Amino acid sequence: MRQSSTPRRQLTVRQLAAVAAALLLAGCGTATTAASGGGPEASGSPAPCGTPVPTAPGVPQPTKLAQGGVRITAAGPGCAEYEVTNPNAEPYDVTVVFSLRSAEGAALDNRSRTVTGLAPGATEKGRLDLSAPGTPGPAGLPRPADTRASRAKPELLKVRSVPTAEAPNAGGPCPSSGLRLYADEGDAAMGLRVAGLHLRNCGTATVTLDGYPQVQPLDLDHQPLDGVRVLRGGAEIATGTGADDPPRRIDLRPGEGARTTLVWRNTTEAGVGEPQNAPYVRVRATPDAAPVMVTPELDLGTTGRLGAGAWVREDTGGKPSPTP
Repeated sequence: MRQSSTPRRQLTVRQLAAVAAALLLAGCGTATTAASGGGPEASGSPAPCGTPVPTAPGVPQPTKLAQGGVRITAAGPGCAEYEVTNPNAEPYDVTVVFSLRSAEGAALDNRSRTVTGLAPGATEKGRLDLSAPGTPGPAGLPRPADTRASRAKPELLKVRSVPTAEAPNAGGPCPSSGLRLYADEGDAAMGLRVAGLHLRNCGTATVTLDGYPQVQPLDLDHQPLDGVRVLRGGAEIATGTGADDPPRRIDLRPGEGARTTLVWRNTTEAGVGEPQNAPYVRVRATPDAAPVMVTPELDLGTTGRLGAGAWVREDTGGKPSPTP
C-alpha cells in the first residue's frame, strides 16, 4: 500500500506544478495587456480603456484628438484616457474641456478636468469616466448620468492653460500677494459681451486701488494681441454695463472686495480685417500688483476695442444688466 501511494502523490504534485505554471503564464499576459492601456490589474489600476488612438510620426492629429499639449490616447465604451504635457519653462495650470458626442455627431455634454502645478516638461495621464454624472445643473447639483453619454465619443473642445504663478484664485489659501482676483462667467446680449473681474483682499494690510486695472489681452499662445485698444471705461462701446462709473480711490481693507467690468462687442465689419480672439487677459489690480491671468474668452470681432471699467466696491446687488 505504501509503495502504491507514493507514485500517486508524485503525479499529483506534477499536475499541480503544471497548473501553477499555466496560471502564472496567463497572469503575466493579462498584466502586460492591462499595462498597455491603464496599468497592471494587480496594482489595482482599472482595466484598459478601449482602443489606443493611433499616431504616425510626422503626421499631426486633428484638434479634436490633440491640442494645446493635451492628447486623447485611448477611447472606448464608458471611458477615455488622455495625457497633459507642459512644454513651457515654468509650472502651468491646464484646464481641458471634453465634448461628448453621439454617434451621429450631436453634442451631449461637456466635461472639464484641471491639472494644477504641472512642472515644465512633465506629462500627467488621466482617465475620463463617461458614465459619471455630467456638468452641474441650474441648482449647482450634478446632472444624473446620461446613458447616451456613457456611449459617447469624447473629443477635445478646448484647452486653456495659465502659469501657476498667475492663476486666478476664487477660494482656498490666500495668495502671497494678499489679493484674490478672478473672472465670472459674464453675460452676452445681441453681440454685446460683459464680464466681471472680482478682487478680494484676503491679506492683513490695506490695499489702495487707483482707479483702473491694467488689462492686457493675450492670444492663444499667451502673446499680447496687437491692434486692440484698451479703453478706460465702457461708454464708447455700450452704456449701462457698469463699466462707465467714474474712477475713484478705494482703500480696500482686509476682507473687503472690489470689482471691475470688461466690455466688448463681437461684431464684424467687411473689409476691416480678420476677427480677433483673446482667450486670456493679464490683469494687474494696481501698477505694482502681481499679474493674474484670467480666461474671459474675448471674441472681439473686428472692433479692435475692449473697455475696462474703474474699480468699484463690490456690492451684493447682482450683476449690472447690459444695454445693447
